[in-house]
Amino acid sequence: MGEQLLIAICSLLFFPVVFVITVVIVLATSGTSFGIREMYVGILLKIFEACKVKVQVKKRSDEDDSDSDEENGEKKANGYKQDEKLENDDQIIEKDFTISATKGLERPDWLHFKKEFELSDIFYFSKCGMEAIIDDTVTKRFSAEELPSWNLLTRTQKPHQFMSVRLTALWCVGCFVRYVILLPFRLVIVCIWIVWLVVSTAFIGYLKDGSFKLKVYKIASLMCFRILCRAFSGVIRYHNRENMAKNGICVANHTSPVDVVILSCDNTYALIGQAHGGLLGLMQRSLGRATSHIWFERSEAKDRCLVAKRLKSHIEDENKLPVLIFPEGTCINNTSVMMFKKGSFEVASTIYPVAIKYDPRFGDAFWNSAKHNWTQHLLQIMTSWALVCDVWYLPPMTRMEGEDAVSFANRVKSEIARQGGLVDLDWDGGLKRSTVKESMKEVPQEQYSKILKVD
Repeated sequence: MGEQLLIAICSLLFFPVVFVITVVIVLATSGTSFGIREMYVGILLKIFEACKVKVQVKKRSDEDDSDSDEENGEKKANGYKQDEKLENDDQIIEKDFTISATKGLERPDWLHFKKEFELSDIFYFSKCGMEAIIDDTVTKRFSAEELPSWNLLTRTQKPHQFMSVRLTALWCVGCFVRYVILLPFRLVIVCIWIVWLVVSTAFIGYLKDGSFKLKVYKIASLMCFRILCRAFSGVIRYHNRENMAKNGICVANHTSPVDVVILSCDNTYALIGQAHGGLLGLMQRSLGRATSHIWFERSEAKDRCLVAKRLKSHIEDENKLPVLIFPEGTCINNTSVMMFKKGSFEVASTIYPVAIKYDPRFGDAFWNSAKHNWTQHLLQIMTSWALVCDVWYLPPMTRMEGEDAVSFANRVKSEIARQGGLVDLDWDGGLKRSTVKESMKEVPQEQYSKILKVD
């Protein structure tokens, strides 16, 4: 009896499910939308706002139990502005000075202060060292972005372990929606994407090189990445599309390999990067069959001249696609932009910058490659609410006369950070896997020695 009931339910759901998936694929391939995803995101925002108010009321009631009536009245009069300030404050403690990768110690009166060395100075610098460790502006960029309010995706945050029966029930409903309803649909769409990617690129690979092949590839590429974007319930807002790159080098800040999907839904790019295995490797090999991409092995990555030569040869050919590069060289969380490698800025004198900023309320787009592989990261995104982001195409930037590649890279990085509302850091993202160079340690040591009065 139970098996017959299950078969009957599957039979009833089969055609509606197939119809919905077919509509999604057709809309994705044509680049159109009914606005359902935007409506879905709007409903989620209202739910998050209601949850935020509930959490604040719970915190307020807990504080009222322990505070005096006078303190409570003052808090109500202030409208809880202090809580909002703490939510927006990225700095944990107020430090006497900060350490820069290029400038060393940063303090307004640092080099103007001369003094005799005293043994007690050791305690002061020990204090400053502990402050730097507690509020490390670099290491925090390699972990998930902290949210000021709960988005119903996790129960691991201590303040949100239990707020009310309603919030707990809402969280359970959210888990059911994400894992039982959305995830199966999204997995089916990913399978369709894989089949379409392999089949279409294999067919294009047999075409003769020329304008026709390139035109067919552009159509197939846009269709392919738009299908994959539907598997994330992607809602992407593109700004200033008149600045979109037609050739040359396009650079962007890097949060996740999904950045490629986000940008490739609106334009077609040639990609450059290290060859991978697994699902990401399948994607690289398939794309490489259809058009010119630059994949290099780990051993070749150390040969900068070889990579630069292949890149220069590509951008000099006007018939080839613009190259999409992430100069940070690694994924940085959605809060900042770190040092751009100078390689691509040595090859080209004109760069097309792009800024990408994800909305963390709907899911964490950051890929922590030290903990998760590409497939696991993909599943994490597909079990989130949605992938919502803004993309800004910035005007092309040209290297000025007498400007070296490092200065040019820093200027482009600063512009991307400004447009995306990101923190502009001059530290190397390679610190994610390596230690600080001795030369960087010597700079603040030398600066400290200069303030001492030495005969």
